[in-house]
Amino acid sequence: MSQKKLTTVLASMLLLSMSLVGCNSQGTAPAQNNQSGGNTASSGGSSSGGGGGGEKILIATQSPLSGSQSAIGDAIKTGAGFAIEKRKEEFKQLGFDLQLFPQDDQADPKIGVSNAEMLVANPDVLGVVGHFNTGVAIPSSVKYESGSLVMVSPANSGVTLTEEGKKTVHRICARDDAQGPKGAKYAKEVLGVKSVFLIHDKTAYGQGLVDQVKAQFEKDGVQVLGYEGVNQGEKDYNFVVNTAVASKPDMIYFGGIYPEAGIIVKQAREKGYTGMFMGGDGIDSPDLIKIAGAAAEGVYLTALAGDAKQSEEGRKWAEEYEKVMGKKPGTYSDYAYESANVILDGLAAAIKENGGKKPTREQVLEKVHSTKDYQGKFVKVTFDEKGDNEFADVFMYKFEKEGTKFIGKIE
Repeated sequence: MSQKKLTTVLASMLLLSMSLVGCNSQGTAPAQNNQSGGNTASSGGSSSGGGGGGEKILIATQSPLSGSQSAIGDAIKTGAGFAIEKRKEEFKQLGFDLQLFPQDDQADPKIGVSNAEMLVANPDVLGVVGHFNTGVAIPSSVKYESGSLVMVSPANSGVTLTEEGKKTVHRICARDDAQGPKGAKYAKEVLGVKSVFLIHDKTAYGQGLVDQVKAQFEKDGVQVLGYEGVNQGEKDYNFVVNTAVASKPDMIYFGGIYPEAGIIVKQAREKGYTGMFMGGDGIDSPDLIKIAGAAAEGVYLTALAGDAKQSEEGRKWAEEYEKVMGKKPGTYSDYAYESANVILDGLAAAIKENGGKKPTREQVLEKVHSTKDYQGKFVKVTFDEKGDNEFADVFMYKFEKEGTKFIGKIE
């Protein structure tokens, strides 16, 4: 065969190959395009109706999934995941593939913001359940606002979060200006506390909560013997503990998270402190007992969620949760479940209003923001203009040998 004929044949074969590739690319989408974390769907397009289960919609979570606070972070992720598992078929019937898209913010504001930027950039993400730490939620919410990405928090109690005028920010739990004063009044009126030493972890949540507690104690005539801050992540708080124990308060109150609380409680007991301890919802974890050991017994805490197992319905929910998710519900699993359902209700309403097509983030935000009289298994939700829940409550618990004992709602 001549060189000229060989060149002609090779060129014809190349054209045929390109034609076949082109046909394939228009005919069948690669399966990996539907994997979680992809960035292939339009935020306003119609349902594909293909064999992959429909057009993808991602509901993200942001919570610490690694590090010392991962126990609560995982409970938040799994609680939201349970809601999504129970409603996947509902959204499949609407033509959509509903998926959980969990993110690890590591309780670090910088990582939370970086994650938030990634979520905003992914048009498949139409809602966020989170965060756990108010100090992470506040800067991350700036990014959500820029992308009209609705956030519903099961746990952020810092007052500032909903006072900055952002339309995307919501929470179903109480704020610290309810939690702090109610805890302080309970300490005085029920426990008979006349003097207190206050410690916080220098975070937006911890210091903000202690400031609310301090104001209520001072208003009620309880003597504040000290007000000190500690750094998160340290293993020894003897300097502050020595000062607190020496002042002989009726109560040491800690505003912060359970890893630091456990160390402070243990060290204070080792130094002979026999008074009472109280903390906010941040110390609500079985890991406090692992850290403090027997010293944890008798520690009081205010919580933003009630005990799911107080009702028969709640016990059945917990049993189904463990069966489906492979683990028992943890702290904030129930409120993460409710937060996800609030978003999913808004999403379903937006899909309907949009003629069955995938809604925009703005449409989902509008429906979630207008939530009124949502009645979940554990909480009722009506958002005010700021995004706070008008029906949020505060509860009291007490640590015992095997865990926490539910005392009741603080009126």
